[in-house]
Amino acid sequence: MEFSHVPVLLNECMDMLNLNSSGLYVDCTMGGAGHSVSILERTSPTGKLIAVDQDEDAIRAGREKLGGFSDRVKIIHDNFSNIKRILERLNISEVDGFLFDVGVSSYQLENAERGFSYQEDAPLDMRMGTWAGARTAADLLNSEGEKEIADIIFRYGEERWAKRIAQFIINFRERKKIETTGELVEIIKAAIPAGARKSGPHPAKRTFQALRIAINHELEVLESAVTDAAFFLKPGGRICIITFHSLEDRIVKHQYQLLAKGCTCPPAFPICKCGKKPVLKILTRKPIIPTDMEINQNPRARSAKLRVAEKVLNNLEVE
Repeated sequence: MEFSHVPVLLNECMDMLNLNSSGLYVDCTMGGAGHSVSILERTSPTGKLIAVDQDEDAIRAGREKLGGFSDRVKIIHDNFSNIKRILERLNISEVDGFLFDVGVSSYQLENAERGFSYQEDAPLDMRMGTWAGARTAADLLNSEGEKEIADIIFRYGEERWAKRIAQFIINFRERKKIETTGELVEIIKAAIPAGARKSGPHPAKRTFQALRIAINHELEVLESAVTDAAFFLKPGGRICIITFHSLEDRIVKHQYQLLAKGCTCPPAFPICKCGKKPVLKILTRKPIIPTDMEINQNPRARSAKLRVAEKVLNNLEVE
């Protein structure tokens, strides 16, 4: 199966990155390489790109799609949580812009064998990168306690029936291990009352989202990556982050605010004692969202939100 993924908010990202032909940019979630290709095309002839992805399939596809850009691109197989280590290893101290397209790709959803989809029966995996020792969603469901499973489903999926779903998972695994997406879907359908399943999204959507986030530590790595990226930005450089659900968006918004605030002293202090200065200037008070035309062409873009911040030139440039 070809690794394909329609880049979301493509033109908006390219405009907000404020690309220049001699710049160095980092696509922290290369995926199908749509954003990467556009960055390289728009920074021709001397602009450079570091493209990072933890998915082995994305790396193979990226090498093929970006091969024509030769020495202008470096592809790195790693998780963007390690962006600080990646850049230090490459002896890079400053970057003109970072792009994050957070979440699961179309390829991962449509490739049933990856176990992300509740529409197809497949092994219950959900790992975005099959690192040594990384546990699968099946491993989690067959080992964690009822309270832990309920907490994961409620916290990361905001699922109102989390406790009941966790109870049904425990009851099922007393008879046999949970091994496939199909088994999990049936457990969820049995747990959620019929009346609650008549409207809204697929009954398994929130639980599958929660497990994917938990398995891949998505929220934890996003929080630290925003801070690390801000550290490496040149003055005037920009960071663009696309998210697809409220939990991710909340983290990005909060991290931008922290880095734009600087001082962390209690409000009662008459003068600053911590000495911390603003690092970022927020350019999007409200997130940029897809146009109706883009949503019609790519329905998966519907929930996308783009937030952008810029490295401050000096301490007077923060509102």
